Amino acid sequence: MADVNGIIAANLKRIRETKRLSLDRVADLTGVSKSMLGQIERGESNPTINTIWKIAAGLRVSFTALLDAAQGEAVIVRQAELEPLVADEGGYRVYPVFPYQEGRRFEIYSVELEPGGSYHSESHGERTHEFITVADGVLTVVTGEKQYTVRRGESIAFPADRPHQYQNPGRELTRLSMVIDYSGT
Repeated sequence: MADVNGIIAANLKRIRETKRLSLDRVADLTGVSKSMLGQIERGESNPTINTIWKIAAGLRVSFTALLDAAQGEAVIVRQAELEPLVADEGGYRVYPVFPYQEGRRFEIYSVELEPGGSYHSESHGERTHEFITVADGVLTVVTGEKQYTVRRGESIAFPADRPHQYQNPGRELTRLSMVIDYSGT
């Protein structure tokens, strides 16, 4: 398995230096403390999914720009070989299948949500959209004041430029495929 913390550390430092930003400025832009950012850059911290989203949004890069390891021309991805990002005490697992890359304005995830599990996501940035297809189980998506139920074999698309939430109200594991589209940014 890849050293996700090491990849995040290298990418954060590269992005910050490319943009010529100090840790203080990145802290201002992201709402993540300077000390936490320093720990992440040194590979000394295991950042939460929300922390990674805050950094990505503040730096105006995709979530997987922080997770992306260099890839070759053709890639076969095996979920069993991916290290998931975990939230909700393990009840929400995200596998970055095809991370965002320059020239490709989207990213694809495989997600597992345990029964009764939920995850609150921050905005993915202006003019972003999510496309979700449920492979197993049932998913409730809450965006704004609206709530949608998506069942096995069904899909949903919605603007991801605002906070939203995923919930598994069922009694079995929910598996889904998620595409985040940045083409409007």
